[in-house]
Amino acid sequence: MEQTLKITNVLADPTRYHIYQYIVKQHKEVIVQEIADAFEIHPNVARMHLTKLQDVSLITSETKKTGKGGRPGRTYKLADEVIQLHFPYRDYQLLAKIAIESMMSLGEAGEKALFETGRAFGSELVKQQTMSAQPYLTFDDKLAIVKNAATLAGFSPEFQISDDQTTIYFQIHNCPFKELAKNNSSTICSMHNAYLLGMFNSVFTNVQLVENENMVNGCDLCSYRASVTD
Repeated sequence: MEQTLKITNVLADPTRYHIYQYIVKQHKEVIVQEIADAFEIHPNVARMHLTKLQDVSLITSETKKTGKGGRPGRTYKLADEVIQLHFPYRDYQLLAKIAIESMMSLGEAGEKALFETGRAFGSELVKQQTMSAQPYLTFDDKLAIVKNAATLAGFSPEFQISDDQTTIYFQIHNCPFKELAKNNSSTICSMHNAYLLGMFNSVFTNVQLVENENMVNGCDLCSYRASVTD
């Protein structure tokens, strides 16, 4: 609870909150001058805000040589550890861990149920975004719905589309199942893929999903290729 109060106090400052959101969306390291330029503030002020965010473990920093001589520069990036805020404290991650391990203990039938649950949850997440949508959805409409759902799920996603709109390349910079996947990577990642497939299948007629990179295997992110029929 004490850490929750510290984080909310740090993010209570509007500029600091927007700096944090900026870093979340960049998917890369930033430097003090970049933040100063983006928010039109003095570098010393930008450095102060970054230090405050680092103090509560929302971001991390490291010193790197610039290759141009002079003093090494400091870079900042989003912290790997997921920050959870609960009022009051509720350990949903523990509950999810217990539920998943219980289903896995049931063998093949339990794993099948786990994957179907993931698919259904992904589908439901997207359907919530389509409740107020028009009866006919264009490709761009469908893609926007998937993007919004993925963002709400905390994936911090990026999307690229092929020229013929038959292939969607997307990257996930934050996996909400990352901690659970450390000990059961094969099962958890398969459930996650079913979750993503459920999202796409809710708006596209036919989807083939291929995983290219996986952060559990040491990659910086998870990346996928989805072949779709509008």
